[in-house]
Amino acid sequence: MDWDKLRIFRAVADAGSLTAAGETLHLSQSAVSRQIRALEESLDTTLFHRHARGLILTEQGELLHDAASAMSRRLETAAARIRDSREEVFGELRVTTTTGFGTLWLVPRLPKLYERYPDLKIDLMLEERVLDLPMREADVAIRMKEPSQADLIRKRLNTVWMRLYAMPKYLEERGVPQTVEDLSTHRLISQHITTHQVSAGETLIESLLSVGIPSTLTVNNYFGVLQGVLTGLGIGVLPNYLVVDFPEMVRVLPDVESSRIPVYLAYPEELRNSQRIMAFRDFVLEELALTAKLAEG
Repeated sequence: MDWDKLRIFRAVADAGSLTAAGETLHLSQSAVSRQIRALEESLDTTLFHRHARGLILTEQGELLHDAASAMSRRLETAAARIRDSREEVFGELRVTTTTGFGTLWLVPRLPKLYERYPDLKIDLMLEERVLDLPMREADVAIRMKEPSQADLIRKRLNTVWMRLYAMPKYLEERGVPQTVEDLSTHRLISQHITTHQVSAGETLIESLLSVGIPSTLTVNNYFGVLQGVLTGLGIGVLPNYLVVDFPEMVRVLPDVESSRIPVYLAYPEELRNSQRIMAFRDFVLEELALTAKLAEG
């Protein structure tokens, strides 16, 4: 249905005459009359009763007027929210990141973000598959390598290392390894080398297994590895950002770690001015800086 015709129809209904509506719309009476007649023909109905004192809506006209008025109010509300969105943060934000980072680091910190922006709706997609941001499978991504997709804005967040951790009680009972070769008398907990993970972590695990470790536990995500370490099952290969939330863990073999793993935040170029993304980006940067500070302390 032609919105211009509906706009003219509402003006006529509100004014009660073609002449008054034309003056409001800066149109001639004949132009207004043609638009109303065309609208009535498209709906195959009569919208106005015509009499000497002006125009009165028919029952069908009242139905259309109510619908057009409701539509106009919704459009005005949407326009106002679009204007307000330049300063306010609300609505849905689809975030994708890895299962480990999302589960173990991001989700525990989201209460702070919701407290700051209570009208935000986050759809969090935790998977190792790289979603297509330009095709809007997600709005923003946090990844453990620089995104290769075109037309993306990239922001380097920080650096992660895979390291060895264990619980104090486990080390008291089994001893503290002094060399990589000493791991042959311990149980190693890690992701399986065939599990989709960052190549730096896979390389570290392969080098550790090469010394001949008879007892291992492999899991397909870092959450399982963490639980194995926390229960005192063995020495785990975990990302270093966990030490802040689990300070009871002890780093084993401080000289052993993976190569640097860069962490990037990326989003489509067309969302450059999205307040939701800017708020999320700034929040993640703040929390990562706090994580780094606490880890150093």
